[in-house]
Amino acid sequence: MNNELIPFDITEYLDSEEAMAEYLSQVLEDGDNEEFIRAIGHIAKAKGMAQIAKDTGLGRESLYKAFRPNAKPRFETVMKVMHALKLQFHTTLGAR
Repeated sequence: MNNELIPFDITEYLDSEEAMAEYLSQVLEDGDNEEFIRAIGHIAKAKGMAQIAKDTGLGRESLYKAFRPNAKPRFETVMKVMHALKLQFHTTLGAR
C-alpha cells in the first residue's frame, strides 16, 4: 500500500468567481489576518499572476513575495491587487 501524500493546491479549486468569493468570505469570517493575505495571493494565482502584475503595475515576482506565508504586504499593495481582482468589501454593523 502506498501512503504518499499529494500536495494540496487550493488554486485548483478556485475556478469560478463564486468559488473565489466564497473562499474569501470564509477567510474573512475566521478573522485571521495572515490567512486573509494568503487567500488574496491564492486568488491572484488562480486568476493569473502575470495578468494581476500587469493590471497593478507591480512585478510578478514581487507579488509572489508579497503574498507568501508570513509576508506583511503594504496595505496599498493589497488594495491594488484587490482592485485588479475586482474584489470589493461590504460592511454592516451588527453584534458579534
